[in-house]
Amino acid sequence: MKTDQIPAPEQNPDEPIDKKENLFEVAEKQLERAFKVVQLDESLQTIVKQPKNEIIIHFPVRLTSGKIQLFKGYRVQHNNVLGPFKGGMRYHHNVYLDECKALAAWMTWKCALQNIPFGGGKGGVKFDPSAHNMEDLERITRRFTHALGTNIGPEWDIPAPDVGTNSQTMDWMMDTYSNMVSMSDKQAVKRVVTGKSIVCGGSPGREEATGRGIVHCINQWALEKRFSLPGSTLAVQGFGNVGSNTAQILSRMGVSLIAVGDHTGYWRHPEGFNPYKISEYVRAHRSLQGYPGGQSISRDEFFATKCDIFVPAALELQITEKEAKIMNCKVVVEGANGPTDIDGENLLLSRGIDIIPDILANSGGVIVSYYEWLQNKRSETWDIEDVRSRLETRMSSTYQLVSEKARFLKVDTRTACYAIALERLQQVYTRRGIWP
Repeated sequence: MKTDQIPAPEQNPDEPIDKKENLFEVAEKQLERAFKVVQLDESLQTIVKQPKNEIIIHFPVRLTSGKIQLFKGYRVQHNNVLGPFKGGMRYHHNVYLDECKALAAWMTWKCALQNIPFGGGKGGVKFDPSAHNMEDLERITRRFTHALGTNIGPEWDIPAPDVGTNSQTMDWMMDTYSNMVSMSDKQAVKRVVTGKSIVCGGSPGREEATGRGIVHCINQWALEKRFSLPGSTLAVQGFGNVGSNTAQILSRMGVSLIAVGDHTGYWRHPEGFNPYKISEYVRAHRSLQGYPGGQSISRDEFFATKCDIFVPAALELQITEKEAKIMNCKVVVEGANGPTDIDGENLLLSRGIDIIPDILANSGGVIVSYYEWLQNKRSETWDIEDVRSRLETRMSSTYQLVSEKARFLKVDTRTACYAIALERLQQVYTRRGIWP
């Protein structure tokens, strides 16, 4: 080797591939900001800064090609003082430990904010699911579930779908887990995961829940601001489950989708897209790549599009200071987890752009997951209108509570959400104490 040919340093497998800001550092900064306005015991601050358990598993899978491949899986369990750990399982090539830590922490705040008896958890497998066929995905899922063993359970840690996973993934996880317990318990453990298909014990309304919860927040924001939604405009980044359901429900309320995009490209249509046709295209092609409607635009042009409502529903850390400078909307509604970094958020707020934060905006998913868990536990099935009514009541009342808290503390909406969540956790820790 020549002396000027120095090999590049090897990528740390527990760091983000794209070199963006570490997600857990963003979560820490948000938490520290909340500590400044909440009279929280120093001991509790110490407890909630780090997760209780960080699980990393390497497991082999024999793929349909005959090749044996080693996969890396994660499960982070942040806090369970309110109830079992709860959170999604992500299949993505860029899953890393600190990402799971941040997402697990946000689940803790989300559940506490919504007064749901769950704690925060998050996990996933580091690989690209689009590069594998269905049989491989089943093998990977079942092997991962088996490797997790008793680290998950219906009263301990309850996974759910996330990026790269869906109801089929949850059906496989549930079936695998049920075959790991005694025969007499097989039917009693369906609630080990939520987000299952209806035929396997899922809840009506679960698939649309996150998007519908976002819409309830938007509706409450519009009432608060005396803003008319019919005739308003929308831009959505990411058109998976969350983005598509949000756009479809808002379209029925007279909101026009004028810009859309994902990791494959961005499109604009001043007269408005049909969100149902886009959803059909994405289901068929697994992305927006090559979408024939509208005008193809750059990422910067997408973020600069003038609209009333902007919904980031893709991956985290999409809105940095660069994007915040050019955005031209009235409100950012965080459909994704952690889509806005600290500098981006500060700039948006300084420009008078409202933010409905992720731990409030996208909490409809965990609310209906809780309803699914309850239905399984009680051997009940609720009709979809009952689920929707319960979701609307809870989302609307929580939004109003957060607004009142923000006005009382004179803080932004995210900090108000944290304040409510942390105060609820402190009440429980104060009563229960630390053993021994």
